[in-house]
Amino acid sequence: MKVPLVDLQAQTAEIRPRLDEAVRRVFDNCSFVLGPEVQAFESAMASLSGTKYAVGVNSGTDALLLALEVVRAERGVGKVVTTPFSFFATVEAIVLAGLEPVFADIDPVSFNLDPEAALAAVDAQTVALLPVHLFGACADIDRLKEPGVDVIEDAAQAIGATYKERPAGSLGRAGCFSFYVTKNLGAAGDAGAVTTSDDGFERSVRQRRAHAEVPVAGDARTYHHVGIGRNSRLDALQAAVLRAKLDSFADWQARRERNAAYYGEALHDLDVVQTPAPSAFGRHAYHQYVIRAERRDELSDHLAQAGVGTRIFYPIPLHLQPAMAGLGLGEGAFPVAERASREVISIPVHPHVSDEQREYVVATIRAFYGA
Repeated sequence: MKVPLVDLQAQTAEIRPRLDEAVRRVFDNCSFVLGPEVQAFESAMASLSGTKYAVGVNSGTDALLLALEVVRAERGVGKVVTTPFSFFATVEAIVLAGLEPVFADIDPVSFNLDPEAALAAVDAQTVALLPVHLFGACADIDRLKEPGVDVIEDAAQAIGATYKERPAGSLGRAGCFSFYVTKNLGAAGDAGAVTTSDDGFERSVRQRRAHAEVPVAGDARTYHHVGIGRNSRLDALQAAVLRAKLDSFADWQARRERNAAYYGEALHDLDVVQTPAPSAFGRHAYHQYVIRAERRDELSDHLAQAGVGTRIFYPIPLHLQPAMAGLGLGEGAFPVAERASREVISIPVHPHVSDEQREYVVATIRAFYGA
């Protein structure tokens, strides 16, 4: 049996008529850059995230970068405290924005920033905290609030997640989302968004995503530039695809939760495997179902041979990446994150995993451990 970690073919087949109609609509009106499709998606995304605004951009990485550039423009050069256990874009955006990354260790259960460690890393030069809602569980945002320091959420993996009944993306000054193809809400390529309820922050991000060009006397294309921006516009085709998928998003999320609940029950008695705890603060989006496993690499090989798709997120903590060597941080700097990188493995939790496939995944794991 084959059980892919992500099944985009099954997802596409399920909603193919809606996708075809969305693409035809874009070509019928020939508004390919920004325009009504993007505006409609931004409105839907703001509603989903519980914010006043959503600004569509061309990737989750650019969402982080644009948000951090606004922070730097307002506060000047400074430090950003974040996690060493995340995708590289988290720290990459900090550096590209001209800010200094500072890492703090993670909580061993949630894999998110340890609030005590993060606040201990804050000093007079800190301009922002950048918590990552890793794998779909929100970080403990209320404990990460510090006077005079902006909280920018890396919510790339957390669309649909909640924290104390508030949606991810509405918990800090801004939230940054990715709609990469494999995300819970994925485009047909790269796409992203910045969410905020701050009027000035929204205005700055919206200007920066399109060369800081501003309308004059009602003309949208004026070639009148008030600053230095970038080309980070969300394509209308991607917005249309995302709108088509939004109609199925709630159902897909419920199916992810059912799959996660099944794994939790079926594997709970294995001492050699630690399943993810439900979010302590609200709804877990289960972008990934990440277990800690003894003999992780051997288990990964065993599952691959059995046709089960897995992935290790993430095998090398950010502070040990060659690109971050200039920070001078070595082994032992963040032991909780380093241990996680040696033990975690993701198993298929996407909404198109069948009952038979779930049972096969569990049976294959149990067989490996002789259970």
